[in-house]
Amino acid sequence: MMDPLEHLQMLKDSAAGIAPRKGDLKRIRALRFTEPGFDRATWQRMCDMGWLGLRVPEDAGGSGLGARELCGLAEELGAGLVPEPLIPAAMAAVLLPSDHLPELLSGERIVLPAWQEQPNSLALTGATELRDERLSGRKLFVPMAAGADAFLVTVPGGLALVERTAPGVYVEIQQTQDGGNFGTLIFDNAPAVPIAGDATAALEQTILASAAYLLGLTDRAFAITLDYMKTREQFGRKIGSFQALQHRAADMQIQLSLTRAVVKSAAAVMDREPQLAARQAAVSRAKMRASDAAMTVTRACIQLHGGVGYTDAYDIGLFLRKAMVLAPLYGSPTVHRARFRRVAPETMDE
Repeated sequence: MMDPLEHLQMLKDSAAGIAPRKGDLKRIRALRFTEPGFDRATWQRMCDMGWLGLRVPEDAGGSGLGARELCGLAEELGAGLVPEPLIPAAMAAVLLPSDHLPELLSGERIVLPAWQEQPNSLALTGATELRDERLSGRKLFVPMAAGADAFLVTVPGGLALVERTAPGVYVEIQQTQDGGNFGTLIFDNAPAVPIAGDATAALEQTILASAAYLLGLTDRAFAITLDYMKTREQFGRKIGSFQALQHRAADMQIQLSLTRAVVKSAAAVMDREPQLAARQAAVSRAKMRASDAAMTVTRACIQLHGGVGYTDAYDIGLFLRKAMVLAPLYGSPTVHRARFRRVAPETMDE
């Protein structure tokens, strides 16, 4: 049996073919502000490597791996600013029954979850409902919805699978500042297939993976900035030799180290802790830490690049834009602080 750390390293190494840590970002730039906003050929490669089924049980065609492996992969995707919607699609993959999975895991079909109905909320259900296999309601903030073939919609008492092209389905696409898109879905008595299940655990997995993605982009932005400080000269000296800038870099390193520790700890809790409150507390702590650190560090990276950091020609701005989109997605720091305060005491009572 393969050592878990070895398995994790193999996953990270496989990501280098799509999101190399030292690679350029030409592919990312070319996909910005296009539809669907990502590349189906790259998506196919990701599925061929089994990434979409990491958390799907082996008897259903997946790998049956844990949160640690998913977070390790998500971190590499964040470092490469990969736009393909692996994280939300992986949420749908663990919720769909096995007879729906072959086309999904093979990359032939993309199903994205639609669960949010109100801004600044982690509530999985609301007014959207399924009656007699007909779906009515509205869902918000579906990442990269422009590329979906179908949507897995949360409804009271379960889920509903609805085709994007079904009558009564309206998809409003809004571009985001990182070059991707969000979808607002409107269902007007649309035909849908009832799916049994509860998305609570899958949402926690998705929130944590998004925190790991934020960790990856923060790490890469910091590395790019350190390299810049070693080469950029001002007043005849490398700017990295200025003590004030060294102090800024040290503060950024602390932010990064704390975020890595919290995300790693949350993955361990997700893999071993059965109590929902404990898992939610760990996930909320990781997401609020990763969101705050991503915004703090990427803004500082822009400042340390000077005026050129604000131009689109420099890659560092891509990391700030991505952080601005992802920091509030799956719950802003404010939302997760409130949830942490609510659920953390429950974990102490056990």
